[in-house]
Formats: sequence, structure tokens, C-alpha cells
Amino acid sequence: MEKDNFDFYRRAAIVCRRIPYGKTATYGQIALLCGKPGNARQVGYALNRGRLGDGIPAHRVVNSRGILSGAAAFETGDMQRRLLEAEGVKTEYTEDGWRVDLEKDGWHNTLEEALQFRQMFEEQGI
Repeated sequence: MEKDNFDFYRRAAIVCRRIPYGKTATYGQIALLCGKPGNARQVGYALNRGRLGDGIPAHRVVNSRGILSGAAAFETGDMQRRLLEAEGVKTEYTEDGWRVDLEKDGWHNTLEEALQFRQMFEEQGI
């Protein structure tokens, strides 16, 4: 694995571990916080393949429209939805699949948090 990919995965793991309980983040949001806007698919790949290590709350990551699109990465097709609902995140079924309300249940990270991530990455040389 290339060093750049490995560094991205390390960054993504740090960001994902900080998604607050009862909130969701998008693949694109995580990529942006990692300093790689446009790398949403790489976030999805890393989560699906277990490249971010243990203790990652992957169930809190949804697509840009709030659709629970990671079902294949979980033990059962409804596990992501059940885990979110256990944290108080309401899901609703739409013609596109199960969806969360990103306005209500999305992680609205602050600029201060983004700058803290940047500082952490610099300190760790990633």
C-alpha cells in the first residue's frame, strides 16, 4: 500500500472515531476533514475493507443525501439502521433506501474541530 493511502487511512480513522454518538457524517465530510476533498469513495472503500482498524463507528457514515449505503459492509443488511436507531438517530424508508435527516442528525463539525484535525495530522506526520 502506498504511503499516501496509508496516511489517508490513518487520518480517516482519526476523524471517524470522533463522529459523535447519535450523529452521522458523510463520506465526503470525512474526506474533507482529512484534507482530501473529493475522496469520498476512498473513505467508503476504506470502511468497507476494514482499512481503518478497530473501533471505527462505521454505522455513523452515510452518503451525501443521508442514505445508509454501507449495508454490504455489515453483518446483516439492516444492522447499520439498527445501530443508528439504538443511538437515537431516526431513519425513514424512502424509494432510495433508508435515510437519516442530516440537518437534524448530521455531525455539523466546527472550523475549530477541522483545525484540530489538521494540527493532529501535522503532529503525527500524516
